[in-house]
Amino acid sequence: MDKKTLTELDFYRIRDEIAGFCVSEEGAYMLSHLEPLSKSDEIEARKNLSREWFTYIHTARNNALNSWQPVFPVFKMISVQGAAVSLEQLHSVLQFCVAVKNVTDAVLNAEEELNLKSLASLVRSIPDISIVYGEINRIMTSDGQLRDLPELRAVRAKIAELNAKIKSILRSFTSGTKYADILESAVPVLKNGRQVLAVKSNRRASVPGIIHEVSHTGQTVFIEPEESVRCSNELVEAEFELQAEIRRIIVDVVSKIAPFSSDLVQALKIMEKLDETRAAAVWGKANGCVFADTCKEEPLLLIGARHPLLGEKAVPVDIRFMEGKRILIITGPNTGGKTVTLKTIALFALLNQCGFPVPAKEGSRLPVFSGIYADIGDEQSLDQSLSTFSGHMKNIARAVRCAGESSLVLLDELGSGTDPQEGAAVSMAVLDRLIEKKAFVLITTHQGIIKNYGYTHPECINASVEFNSDTLSPTYRLMMGIPGESHALEIAEKSGLPKDIVQKARDYIVSEKADVSSLIKGLTQKHAELDGLLAEIKEREEALLESIRKNDLKALQLRQKEHEIKKGIQREAEDFLVQTRKDLENLVRVLKEGEVTREKTLGVRKFISDFTAAVSERDEKLSEEEHKIAEETLRLENEEKKRISHKPSKKRMKTSDALKNAVSISSSVTQENSALQKEPVFEPGAEVKSVSSKQTGIIDAPAGKGRWTVLFGSIKMTLRQSELVLVKNKTALKPSVSYSVDLAESGSAEEKPAFELRLLGLRAEEAVRALERQLDLCALNNFRQFSIIHGKGSGVLQQTVHDYLSNCPSVLNFTFAPPEDGGFGKTYVSLR
Repeated sequence: MDKKTLTELDFYRIRDEIAGFCVSEEGAYMLSHLEPLSKSDEIEARKNLSREWFTYIHTARNNALNSWQPVFPVFKMISVQGAAVSLEQLHSVLQFCVAVKNVTDAVLNAEEELNLKSLASLVRSIPDISIVYGEINRIMTSDGQLRDLPELRAVRAKIAELNAKIKSILRSFTSGTKYADILESAVPVLKNGRQVLAVKSNRRASVPGIIHEVSHTGQTVFIEPEESVRCSNELVEAEFELQAEIRRIIVDVVSKIAPFSSDLVQALKIMEKLDETRAAAVWGKANGCVFADTCKEEPLLLIGARHPLLGEKAVPVDIRFMEGKRILIITGPNTGGKTVTLKTIALFALLNQCGFPVPAKEGSRLPVFSGIYADIGDEQSLDQSLSTFSGHMKNIARAVRCAGESSLVLLDELGSGTDPQEGAAVSMAVLDRLIEKKAFVLITTHQGIIKNYGYTHPECINASVEFNSDTLSPTYRLMMGIPGESHALEIAEKSGLPKDIVQKARDYIVSEKADVSSLIKGLTQKHAELDGLLAEIKEREEALLESIRKNDLKALQLRQKEHEIKKGIQREAEDFLVQTRKDLENLVRVLKEGEVTREKTLGVRKFISDFTAAVSERDEKLSEEEHKIAEETLRLENEEKKRISHKPSKKRMKTSDALKNAVSISSSVTQENSALQKEPVFEPGAEVKSVSSKQTGIIDAPAGKGRWTVLFGSIKMTLRQSELVLVKNKTALKPSVSYSVDLAESGSAEEKPAFELRLLGLRAEEAVRALERQLDLCALNNFRQFSIIHGKGSGVLQQTVHDYLSNCPSVLNFTFAPPEDGGFGKTYVSLR
């Protein structure tokens, strides 16, 4: 892509800013030379790495990537046999090896938990350089100091001994009073690498030895005593021997790691890539960025886009292209943000094609462009004899010549710099050619005829920067689908132009501008009405959801009560069974012992009688509990029917004409009642009435001795025959009922599954009920994916949701959301 265009779009500034987040100089250098890519697979690979870094740095884990000093020149030296490598250079190689080891361990340890597939695959491709690390670490500490090696121990001991001897000799001169009048100072001085005494010039003969230096004044001479000269000479030889041994050790280590020089170079390339992609993630976190999706069949979409150089002053804008639209015409007042919007879209495309995140919201998507061509700013040049219009045309001609189907063309102030009529004609002809080439085009203009061109052409979409007529200032917000006025007269008046001049200008253009202004104002009014209608619909939706929530809560409470009753009955049944078993075992044991007597027979009969009475008592108790549950259920159903039958208000009917179909239930009896004259009997199909609840139902089937299963509406209950009364002169056949349900006005038929189910604040039972309802709605509406917000908290609600999903046959899979979308507080669900 053209470097001039990239400079004008501030790409290089942002790229250098991101490079500042690298931990190594070599990674920063590579990133600062990165150009936008044009292959989708390469772009996605870099974005996936940065996404996973984004996930990693949002956790409380330790930093995975350590810094290292530049090592590429050292790797080249190592590959040359006999090359001299310093201790510092060898230490930089050790640092690099440590960085490789740390990042490999950190990524692989977090691979499963954080789903770091791309990063794990990349670090696994790093060549094995453990031998290099082991050889250098054997002779050197992490801070670059040589270890206490056996080869050096004897020489170092000799050096220490000589230093101690020299200090002892000098102390014999400085510790007593014998030389107090001779010495200028009682502290030895280091001169030319040797320790000497500062002696008064006129007493130099008192200290035999070698003079190393004389002070500037000539009053002091620095003498090395004869006794220490021999020791100092031996010390020089010992230190030379130490350095020679160190060089030998380094050469030996370098010869052992030299075969791995190519592996080190390959490892460096991978570490640089890890550093680059991590820097992008860190910059993205600091600037509230997201990774844009790649447009395939969908149109371009930017949500809450902010130019990164504007910082907190940036006003988020939404850019939504419709299907089939490839030309965006931005109009509106000067200083309203047209050029900034133009640059923002293009800059985001460049950042995206480097694998960088963009300062926008989730859901944003961008296409991949093969080339970007721009005409931004004033190209007037005295050196090249170019006027403003000529400069523009030079850039536009290049764009028209080079642009293709996957190109992005930016044209700022199209049609300006010449006669308005001719400039507009040239502009429309240019747009025609770019449309033929199917290029993606973004333009800004003040030309009214170009606004009309965009309004009438099927592949164009108008947009405008909003202007506050009360404050006579722009709001810097982009309004899609509406052309904007330039408001030149209002801005001129606010800027200080005399009012009489402004009024005269209005008189000149009033007749020509009336039609266009009327069109723009009409569109703006329609837009406001649409916003109001959407707000009203949203309010209705919230009320509907609240009604559904209350009904769900009632149903949940009923289910809880039923569950508690069943648990109590189950516990009682278990206790009853245990006690009965004990009594029966005792009775059997008594019968086996001795002869059968009258007392034993009476005991058996009494046991059977008591057992029968206990069973009957438990049956009656169970029937009573079932009655209570049925009555409560019927009460809730009646309340719901009353609410459904309540007529909607006129205002609601006006805004919900499309949702008027109510619940319609039609039933038809399929044959004549042939038993009208017969005496009613207890049999399937007979109509009966409950003695306790007074509810009328239909016998469904026998349920054992003296018991019948009865249908009360949609509730099925098992009752004793003594608790039922036949309805005389009627023998009802089972009706065949067909349901056509549209609960638009009751609050559930038009209900759709939520894209994002919020369970925060609910108890576990309430959450399960809401999740069951969501899954039912998904099945009815062929809805395959949604998300659940359950929060983190103590983890009880999260565990409840996951336990339910694990045992639900309609769930294909579920997983935690990425950190930027909620992390462990949110779950993505896919259905079969």
